[in-house]
Amino acid sequence: MKRFTTPLWNRVRWLERPLADALFAILLLALVVTCGWLVARHDRTWDWTRTATNTLSPQSRVILERLDAPLRVSVFADARTPLAKAIGQLLARYTEALPEMEVLYLDPQLFPEQARDADVALLGQILLEYRGRRETLKEIGERAISAAIARLTETRSPWIAVIEGHGERAIDGERGTDLGRLGHELTDQGFLTRSLDLARAQDVPNNTRLVMLSNPRLPLFSGEVQGLMRFLDRGGNLLWLMDPGPLNGLEPLADLLGLHILPGVVVDASAADFGVETPAVAVISDYPEHPLTEGLSKPAILPGSLAFGSTVAPGWTLETFLATGERSWNETGAVFGAIDRDEVVGELPGPLPVALALTRTLPETETAQRVAVVGDGDFLSNVQIGSHGNQALGIGLLRWLNAGEEGLLELPPLPSATEPLELSTARRTLLGVWALIALPAIFLIGGIAIRWHRWRVQ
Repeated sequence: MKRFTTPLWNRVRWLERPLADALFAILLLALVVTCGWLVARHDRTWDWTRTATNTLSPQSRVILERLDAPLRVSVFADARTPLAKAIGQLLARYTEALPEMEVLYLDPQLFPEQARDADVALLGQILLEYRGRRETLKEIGERAISAAIARLTETRSPWIAVIEGHGERAIDGERGTDLGRLGHELTDQGFLTRSLDLARAQDVPNNTRLVMLSNPRLPLFSGEVQGLMRFLDRGGNLLWLMDPGPLNGLEPLADLLGLHILPGVVVDASAADFGVETPAVAVISDYPEHPLTEGLSKPAILPGSLAFGSTVAPGWTLETFLATGERSWNETGAVFGAIDRDEVVGELPGPLPVALALTRTLPETETAQRVAVVGDGDFLSNVQIGSHGNQALGIGLLRWLNAGEEGLLELPPLPSATEPLELSTARRTLLGVWALIALPAIFLIGGIAIRWHRWRVQ
């Protein structure tokens, strides 16, 4: 009996390894199929990008938090097409933050009446509906969608009057010193910005709640300045973007507010920490606790800024101010070469106020009037508004001046080009050694070890 069982046992032992390999292959295949089924049924994503490119931005989340009614999104495209799937990936960021958001896919060929009613001209256009209001987007992106949602939450379209006519910064201008990018930002949020020439209008319209003023290049007429002062007497709010140089007729307005402008321009040694070559920059990095600074965290860079004293005219209250750091002062001389603070000529050490927030209560209306004065207008210009926290600061000022009304939320930033991956010579060499030598050597040594172990067992 033993003579027959021994060969049979040897044959079974010979089949042990193939059977184990086959069982391993079957289990591995089952694992792969199960993982594929789970992925198809339960979609999960992780954003490992350094800039969180594939995650809904904090600005969009703040906008979604304002919604108090269902939001409906209709995508006019066949859900099976690659275009619809790409749009679905973008909308998935919103549904993750707002699970009750309804998303519908409508093929314009199957639903021509709905497409015509929504004024759809291209495949992939999106229709947003909220509280009976609707808007069809002409472009697809997080910024466009979030801006449309912010506009839909507004029950009215407030407008901002921008003083022009004497060489001020134009709200729709394209020059580097103009405010065109800020104007587009306000338009995206549903605000109406209108230029106002007081030489023609002679007075600020009564329905104007907020006026934006930058220093004129040509002197204003006395009647125009009186029109601005009458606007303040009525309780209007004002954002004044100053710049070094003459006020060109705005001296009575400065006297009305009791502004004390320090001589020279602010220089800040901490500007070098932000890659700014010139020291003639005011850096605001420490924000006080105040509704004006709510949500502000990034430092703001104000090139060529004035500084102010901390006193205002009687009747006005200095609510808060934004100041530079301790490594700054108001330089009264030329800003080049090696410079240092000179106490003899009145150069004061930082912190120095560069933005003032003033309020007063008018006895006739018992409403709080707000005025913000900034010692620099360049930080909101087309060239500088995208630098660091400049745009956030500008939106924060306008939000506070809007007298606490809803609106003027910061929109997601424009998509930036992907930063190239640049490796140093040492890292490239290390990567090549790992891929061409170390990794193959590990596999070779591992294979030899396994083969030697099996030989020892046999």
